[in-house]
Amino acid sequence: MKIIVIGGGAWGTALAVGACRNALAGHAVTLWVRDPLQGQSMLTTRNNQRYLPGIALPPALHISTRALTDLIADVLPDDLVIVASPMAGLRGLLSQLHGCGAAVAWLCKGFEAGIGSAPGLMGHEIQSQVAPDLRAGVLSGPSFAQEVAVGQPTALVAASAHASVRDALVSAFHSSSLRVYANDDVVGVEVGGAVKNVLAIATGLCDGLQLGLNARAALITRGLAEMTRLGVALGAKAETFMGLSGLGDLVLTATGDLSRNRRVGMALAQGKTLQQSIDELGHVAEGVYSARTVVQRARSLGVDMPIAQCVVDLLDGRLQPRQAVAALMGRGPTVEGV
Repeated sequence: MKIIVIGGGAWGTALAVGACRNALAGHAVTLWVRDPLQGQSMLTTRNNQRYLPGIALPPALHISTRALTDLIADVLPDDLVIVASPMAGLRGLLSQLHGCGAAVAWLCKGFEAGIGSAPGLMGHEIQSQVAPDLRAGVLSGPSFAQEVAVGQPTALVAASAHASVRDALVSAFHSSSLRVYANDDVVGVEVGGAVKNVLAIATGLCDGLQLGLNARAALITRGLAEMTRLGVALGAKAETFMGLSGLGDLVLTATGDLSRNRRVGMALAQGKTLQQSIDELGHVAEGVYSARTVVQRARSLGVDMPIAQCVVDLLDGRLQPRQAVAALMGRGPTVEGV
């Protein structure tokens, strides 16, 4: 199988390294890098110093900066194209892949920013608009790029309506250190991946304010309830949120020190501005850009998401960190099932 990973960020690089590690499968793996200077640096040093420093790129990994249209022109139906861009770049890249015969899957988690009164969309909704002919899906789940790159045990979920796409993802990445589970609930997997980023900002705020482990557990649990409500309203299966892309990814992103979104929440708790928090990261924190759309979609469906709403109010400057906590704790009593 030929595997083309589009995007030389941390996650794209880590997955490309992981695919090369699966030597018995014999895949031909290419990592496409948009920036020619970055690509040349990676070729020369065999290291992605900008996004994944300290991880040696295997000799079998081919680095390419050639025109993307040329690179994908000769892919076959049994090949696999991975889109490893931030959410903001997904629409443009899927448009370029229109007519591609290979299986296609994206890695980004979130909602596209809405335009005017139009709500922001998830990956599968964007794909249905700009490239409905693609056999496409999403690879998601609890995963930090650095741990995948060094071969630490990880489990992911390959979601697609097409069995051939699920099979391609399993074949490409399943190995002794990376388990890949198949799932046909694309909506549930994408909602889990999007909402957990927003909730991780809230838990980062909680930890930054030193509110304790009880508060963190409450946020994660009630956040999972919000995620599930939104997902079911959008057509997902409730049980998906008890799996890797729901509970699994939420726990990792809400508690892991490598979590970008959690670090944004912690920085805000320390009194830093949102821009300072983002600048310190040097990477995209998707929860910052998805939070407003999550709340917008929930509101349009009549779904109550008080934690996500407080995150939006915090990001927009309507609430200070301790005011956000007070707003959540000051809500009236309710039963646990709602």
